[in-house]
Amino acid sequence: MKKTLLASAVLGLCMATSAQAATVVGFTIGGDYWRADTSGTFADKGQPQQTFDYSSSAQGSYWIAVEHPLPFVPNIKIRENSLDQKGSMSGADFNFNGHDFKGNVTAYTDLSNTDFVLYYEILDNDIVSLDLGAAYKLMNGSLRVQDPGHPEEKDVDSGIVMGYASTHVGMPGLGLYGFADLMQGVNESSVHDYAIGLGWQFDGLAVDTRVRVGYREFLFDVSNFSGVSADTKFKGYFAGVEINF
Repeated sequence: MKKTLLASAVLGLCMATSAQAATVVGFTIGGDYWRADTSGTFADKGQPQQTFDYSSSAQGSYWIAVEHPLPFVPNIKIRENSLDQKGSMSGADFNFNGHDFKGNVTAYTDLSNTDFVLYYEILDNDIVSLDLGAAYKLMNGSLRVQDPGHPEEKDVDSGIVMGYASTHVGMPGLGLYGFADLMQGVNESSVHDYAIGLGWQFDGLAVDTRVRVGYREFLFDVSNFSGVSADTKFKGYFAGVEINF
């Protein structure tokens, strides 16, 4: 609860203003299926980072956004990201969380997180839209190492202040558009989360539906975050759907 309140307070520092506000309150819900390859390293803070072998697996995101006509008040988006992968190492010889691991070990890398985004619509028309704002990425995962008889785990549960930008470029009359979304770390400058792709919008009387495909990359490169250091990347192609009403 305290971290959620902190997220709201940090995001409230966004000082941009909206160039064109929506005329009515609108809601967007959506979700992506993400086939991600995972690579990277992690260790206790100050210790040599260990490299684990990961395979690709299904990850996912889902979100809700609210846009309104109130001037100077930012729109809000909340997105939940599930990022959980299993890795392995043979011939290990390192210490993690006070335990010496040797031989064959298994690593469980959970970098799941929740994005709290406040943003303003700088441009909003049928050809180009541009949103700018700030975000707070609240990590709610863990790093775990296990040998045949002993597991050790550390929570990864701090937050990252990030800049946020999102743009759509459409082709009027065709429903086709390109998009790019970027979150870039501020207090952790080597952390980023971006996606690029194409989408198709199908207009309805009360509900508009968007089908989207693209490429996404999340890099978690930190030296002292919740007592750990890591350089881990999730990247791959995704497909999803959004509903606007």
